[in-house]
This record gives sequence, structure tokens and C-alpha cells, in this order.
Amino acid sequence: MYYGIYDNSQCEAIIQLFTQTFSDSEGSNEGAAIGKLVEDLLNTTDSSDLFVFVAAKEDKLVGSILFTRLKFETDKAAFLLAPVAVSTQSQGKGIGQALIRYGLETLKQRGVEIAFTYGDPNYYSRVGFERITEQEFKAPLPLSFPHGWQAQSLTEQPLEAIAGSSSCVTAFNAPGLW
Repeated sequence: MYYGIYDNSQCEAIIQLFTQTFSDSEGSNEGAAIGKLVEDLLNTTDSSDLFVFVAAKEDKLVGSILFTRLKFETDKAAFLLAPVAVSTQSQGKGIGQALIRYGLETLKQRGVEIAFTYGDPNYYSRVGFERITEQEFKAPLPLSFPHGWQAQSLTEQPLEAIAGSSSCVTAFNAPGLW
């Protein structure tokens, strides 16, 4: 299995992967919405605010994750992991977790201090995320699923609350995503 940073020639395949994976699990409307989100993230986010990682087997894309900058009033370097997709036929083989670990290690090497995500605590705790509260780390928009708000330190220091507000990239600045 190959894990690495995407190249621009993979954009359409990444969008299709997310669309199909979420259509398979959540229905075609959700698949279309997540596919559109990924398209917007790839096309409108400044490259300094975006990391995209892929997993491929025999040159076939089977997984992808995106990290986008999350800004706080402090100078902490933080990124948000979302969304995550592993093709339906490749799920349950540890590919998603390996890809997330690869992405987190790459971010750590590039000086990112904190990674956040918003999703299933049972899944993300397996790759080092821990539940946090909005009082400790303010989300960019109100959370509809507060117990899904999670973070992990990418330094030797434990997580410490960050006072003040946060902001996300434009494509994530929509209440329905939070």
C-alpha cells in the first residue's frame, strides 16, 4: 500500500472517491454533498492551508484524507482533519487509520502543533484523538454533535486549552457541516 501526498492530477479521482464512499454509506444526497465539499476544498483553499493525503494500491486510489488550517487567536499551528474516505471495498483493513497516522506524522514534521477532528470518537480515538470541549477549544461554528469534537497534540506537550475564537477555511464555513 502506498501512502503519500496527493498530486493535482488526482483531484477528480479524490472527489469521486469521496462521492462514492459517502453515497454507499449515507445515501446519494450525502455523497453529492461531501463530493462537493471536497471539490470546494481542493479548488478554493490556499495550498498553505491544505494538506491532502492518499492511499493507493496498484495505482488505484483507495483512500484520502484532508487537513485544513484552523486558526485561533494565538499563533498555534493547527489543522482540522476532515473529511476521511476509504473506498467501500477497502474498508475494515486498517487503511484509514494508517493513512491518518501518516498524515499526522507529516504534519508533525512540518511544525503543526495540534490536530483537530469532528467525528466518531470511537474511530478517531484509535489514532490518538481525545474528546475536547468547546470551552477548551472553540469551534469555528456551533457544534451539532459536541461529543465529536476532538484533538491531539502533535508535540511532546499535552493538550492545553486555547482561549478565544477560531476560524476555518471558507469551504468549511457553513453551519450544516458543524
